[in-house]
Amino acid sequence: MTAQVDVGTRAPSLVLLPAVLAVALLVLPLIALLTQASWGTLWADVTSPQALQALGLSLRTGLLATVLCTLLGVPLALLIARSSPHVAQVLRALVAVPLVLPPMVGGVALLLLFGRTSGIGQLLEQFWGFTLPFSTAAVVMAQMFVALPFLVLTVEGTLRTSGAAYEQTAATLGAGRWMVLTRISLPLAAPGLLAGMILCFARALGEFGATALFAGNAPGRTQTMPLAIYTAFNGAGAGRESAVALSLLLLAAAVLVLVCLRAWRPGALK
Repeated sequence: MTAQVDVGTRAPSLVLLPAVLAVALLVLPLIALLTQASWGTLWADVTSPQALQALGLSLRTGLLATVLCTLLGVPLALLIARSSPHVAQVLRALVAVPLVLPPMVGGVALLLLFGRTSGIGQLLEQFWGFTLPFSTAAVVMAQMFVALPFLVLTVEGTLRTSGAAYEQTAATLGAGRWMVLTRISLPLAAPGLLAGMILCFARALGEFGATALFAGNAPGRTQTMPLAIYTAFNGAGAGRESAVALSLLLLAAAVLVLVCLRAWRPGALK
């Protein structure tokens, strides 16, 4: 049965034009991308050596960043969800900072923290002979910095809205904290965890600014798909057709993320 919209709750007619313009702003660039793609050479462009290098590096670093974000982010999300309102508010604000911070600023901050002239950078070079900036590890670090909030906030929201009553009941029946965590909290948070991991991976896959400053743009080592696209459109590396093809791959990844989110969290996109 189709739900009827009450006349009194309909949007005013004055919002129609700006709403249409907003939709056009979101949709028309994607249509331009689709219409300008060289479909006849798309497969060759995607499978070119430069494109495969960038794609492979993006997938490897994105997956590793997602795994590390999960290992670090789930405990943080649980801490926020089970803290007092004041503490949770402070922690949630700290987690959200990278969401509103320009990625370039994040790259500068990572350079200042882990650069060769910093205390941590000197320790890494002195005791382990390792320099973090402009390495593949720096790509993963930059991706984690920008992607971790997506996982933490998604999982924290799930934990906060479900499971607390069950946890209290289990605790009163004698269940220990570890049993409550593994038998109740995490299973109930599984849909939110999957959604958070998908969002985290998608954000890591599309990261550009922090990666460019902190990791550089070395083909085969730190040049991810967004960097390869930028380089191609500036007249270096892969051709313009490969840049468009890689852009379509990122667009397809975004669509896949939306499909997966709707499948695992039916109400998330309604």
